[in-house]
Amino acid sequence: MNAHAQTSADPGRAHSLRLAVLLATYMQSANLPLPNAVLRLIQGTLSMTDDQAGWIFTAYLAASAITLPIAQWLAGRLGLKLVYQAALAVFVLGLLLATVATTPLQFIAARIIQGLASGVLAPLSMAIAMETLAPEKRMKFGATWTAIVLLGIVSGPSIGGWIAEHFDWRPIFYISLPLSAYIFLVVALLLAEKKPEKAPSFDFFGFGSFTLALIGLQMLLDRGERLDWFDSPEIWIEALACGLGLYLFMVHVLTSKTHFLNKRLFRDRNFVLSTLIFFAVGFVLLSTMALTSPMLDEILGYPPDTTGALTIPRGIGLVGAFVLMGWVPERFDRRLFVAAGVALVIFANGLMLDYSPLMDWSPVAVAGAIQGIGIGLLMPALTKVAFSTLDPALRAEGTGLFNLSRVYGSTLGVAIVQIFFFNNTQAMHLALAANVTPYRAAAHGGTASMSLPALEGLNHMITHQAAFIAVIGQFKILLVAMLVVSPLVVFLRKPIPAN
Repeated sequence: MNAHAQTSADPGRAHSLRLAVLLATYMQSANLPLPNAVLRLIQGTLSMTDDQAGWIFTAYLAASAITLPIAQWLAGRLGLKLVYQAALAVFVLGLLLATVATTPLQFIAARIIQGLASGVLAPLSMAIAMETLAPEKRMKFGATWTAIVLLGIVSGPSIGGWIAEHFDWRPIFYISLPLSAYIFLVVALLLAEKKPEKAPSFDFFGFGSFTLALIGLQMLLDRGERLDWFDSPEIWIEALACGLGLYLFMVHVLTSKTHFLNKRLFRDRNFVLSTLIFFAVGFVLLSTMALTSPMLDEILGYPPDTTGALTIPRGIGLVGAFVLMGWVPERFDRRLFVAAGVALVIFANGLMLDYSPLMDWSPVAVAGAIQGIGIGLLMPALTKVAFSTLDPALRAEGTGLFNLSRVYGSTLGVAIVQIFFFNNTQAMHLALAANVTPYRAAAHGGTASMSLPALEGLNHMITHQAAFIAVIGQFKILLVAMLVVSPLVVFLRKPIPAN
């Protein structure tokens, strides 16, 4: 007997179970950007370099991208309830290890553990909730689930910033502990274990080759700057691993009859185009947050609670637009809302190019709110367009790939903006410093000699100015990413109205 059959006679049990897994969904997505507003505090406490700080996000994302495709297979082999509770326990272990970490390596390892568990919790939370719903209600709940994921991403920094400002950065991970205990208890009491009569098959070769390519690319991007790129043998090894994994995966997809990416998915134009747009949304959203919070905290000097609070307008705009989309009648063409959402995200990223070291908090709040509204309009409409023309038999696999595209987009986006940020900061520092000499100071009424404190202050000012210019350069990259995918909206077919 499935969970829907068991809970249909007891709506209270079904509601409690759905609430628990929605809380789990919010918790795992909020923990991804949770340290975003307190990076400076974490770096100072753990003596963490800038490139190591980048691993705080990419380690979590890359780890979740590895376990996400295999989560359903694990549940089918070992049982949904057992795997879910085990993932929850591993997630709690990662939280506890993060609170006691004393070195960068320990903290990054804790984030990897959190990410591995998150990649299992996210799809299985949705699977549990879907089992408690009648088929006709599942599509609407899918939009709610996506809203919870995005809400967690945009609200995580505000929670972390407030806690760190009033207490310390370590307690930001404590808030998930009582939630985890509640979720574990509800699942233990209300979810009946279910194992399929026949264990599901899984394409381990395809999964392994794809994972090899992903890990090789991630390591190359994250360690390339530190190791001076291809002057290091390690980077060559990582590049070869990425190339080999990608080659094996492509050959496997083209020649094998069964693999974990169903080729029939790529015959549906709407699904393919929507997945590419969703990839770009993942690329832009988390990268924007990964740039904005350090800009406010480290360059403009805002305290952690203010830095975190400035992510709230983005969350309000996102949730408000999501709620609005729930009231839009089916007769309205969803492609129009996809186009409007893409346009608003592009407009918001354009506003970010006008950021200035002399600005107050309002431009950040306005741009964030507009971006949130755009994503809130875009996501439910894009989901509807993506799956309306897809064969119902492929929707389960399509959902996994659709959500996987956002995770991969986020992973790649954060890694790329960090690389260009470090490179551009160094280049701009050299360019600005070349124009600051004792002779120029004398020409403008100063003295040709400067004291050591004055030189240190001048270097500090140049460093901040160079970093700010580099941040604006990364916002340009994100703007270009959305501009590149925007023409795809024109080629979307009109969604098939729901029965």
